[in-house]
Amino acid sequence: MTAVVTPLPRWKSIPFTSVEIKDAFWRPRLEVLKNVTVRTCLDQCEATGRITNFAKAGGLMEGEHEGMYYNDSDLYKVIEGAAYALMLERDPSLEAELDRIIALIHAAQEPDGYLTTYYTLRTEELKWSDMEKHEMYNGGHLIEAAVAYYESTGKRVLLDVACRMVDHYDSLFGPGKRHWVEGHEEIELALVKLYRVTQEERYWKLALWLLEERGHGHGVGVIWDKPDWGPAYCQDDVPVRDIEKVTGHAVRAMYLYTAMADVVHASGDPAYVDALHRVWSHTVERNLYLTGGIGPSVHNEGFTHDYDLPNESAYCETCAAIAMAFWNNRMNLLFGDAKYADLVERELYNGALSGISLSGDTFFYVNPLASKGGHHRVEWFHTSCCPTNLVRFLPSIGQYTYASTNDGIAVNQYMSGDAVISYGEGQQVRLQQTTNYPWQGSIAITVEPEREEEFVIRLRLPDWCRGYSLRIGGEKVLALPVRGYLEVNRKWTAGEVIELVLDMPVELVRARYEVEANRGRVALQRGPIVYCMEEVDNSNLAFDESAITDRDSIYIDHEPELLGGITVLTVSGREAGATPLRFIPYYAWDNRDPGYMQVWIREQETTHLYRY
Repeated sequence: MTAVVTPLPRWKSIPFTSVEIKDAFWRPRLEVLKNVTVRTCLDQCEATGRITNFAKAGGLMEGEHEGMYYNDSDLYKVIEGAAYALMLERDPSLEAELDRIIALIHAAQEPDGYLTTYYTLRTEELKWSDMEKHEMYNGGHLIEAAVAYYESTGKRVLLDVACRMVDHYDSLFGPGKRHWVEGHEEIELALVKLYRVTQEERYWKLALWLLEERGHGHGVGVIWDKPDWGPAYCQDDVPVRDIEKVTGHAVRAMYLYTAMADVVHASGDPAYVDALHRVWSHTVERNLYLTGGIGPSVHNEGFTHDYDLPNESAYCETCAAIAMAFWNNRMNLLFGDAKYADLVERELYNGALSGISLSGDTFFYVNPLASKGGHHRVEWFHTSCCPTNLVRFLPSIGQYTYASTNDGIAVNQYMSGDAVISYGEGQQVRLQQTTNYPWQGSIAITVEPEREEEFVIRLRLPDWCRGYSLRIGGEKVLALPVRGYLEVNRKWTAGEVIELVLDMPVELVRARYEVEANRGRVALQRGPIVYCMEEVDNSNLAFDESAITDRDSIYIDHEPELLGGITVLTVSGREAGATPLRFIPYYAWDNRDPGYMQVWIREQETTHLYRY
């Protein structure tokens, strides 16, 4: 009997250039990123030799290679982020500077297409000898920058560099050629992106081959030689289709799973589907922080054992939170389930956003859930993958807002703005979304189809929301969630307004008992926002001196002048003389006076018979 394979939904991503963000929460952050963060990162790349390395490799100036073997990738990520910023708002001066840098990259490429300045300038004879040395990792970020800059400006110089480089890879590696297991995944998902812009199928097929190389003993290099790391550190311990659980370095793992989902989406072959479901469940159910952070250990920048989620020593690299958003976005497109978009939201408002200051010029590499006062954002790092990853992640958030389906559209994230979305067989609809999310749960969406037409609009019901109401054209609509979406299938006419109201109470969150670090503790969450205590607001209490009960009153107040405009929670016991506790969003901590911070607070048991 032939097995029946259920077709995958395989929704399509909406280009973020089709989404104009006018949101009171996100728009100011995008302005800061364009005007401050991009400039900050370009200046740092110049000061640390990341840019001049290309001029040296291209014979345009004398000198030795500066920095680490993976430093090329930081410049590529800044170019990618700057390209996204140019798509949102043209800037001739920035574009001219990027053209100058791209000319240096072009000059540094060797005649056969090879491009890694470390090896060109230092040890050319050792190319392709150590799979840990990020040669293809650098190349993957070059590809993503090239695609972004081409889509932003229409200029092909960097895209042509990327294609020549990949053609070089393809000449050396593949069936019947040399084996290769890239020590830091990234190239695999980038190749799928290059395929989508060029329609050259051998690019995604090379990505598939690279995935299939893992878990067969082909890995050679520093990672594989370290007994306390070994193949599991870079996900080379088992063939990818046999993956059961998340292991090793967190960012590497997330990029791998993203690439696996991309290849399934591009090919339609469900070979990796079971492995993706297994490893997603293992990651989310046993290894995920409330903030969306992953990877508790500084030793391997990654995973240890199930339920090991310490707070003060939590690693939770910013890049890992961003990569988690990449993976879950791909899972949402592949399987059409809102639970993946829920996790994208958790990263957007907590795990990733905490990595950058409100001023846009200092950064966290590590994002603990508790600090006695010694952890602060800094201007730059010796390994600065996190600032440059933020530069490319945040300006592209519009692509996570909607998805195109065969029968309509899905609304995945709630933020004010306009979008033009294609769906089905070339139909288009314009949506105008108005909301004060994440502080309030009221969302209005005006629907403007090209003509009166029947199609489905799916509205994500967030996993934190229990009560909700829905109206269309002022009339109540009963819609129950299907895979996390409220599905409305009707004939839409221009000007109809969807009104979705999500209840947004404060939730006291308790961890599973297996999480030893949080036994007897609770955290506060309201809507998508995870909260924390900072010493600057609670200076009359020492670190870990406070406690709350499940009967305490919580005063909710929006303070538009504080920390860029935030909703503050003040928790007060019902007994006379109880000390009120003030909580702010986790993403906003360490933007004022230094001091302690805590997400998980001791819970004091009540004496009441019933706990509501």
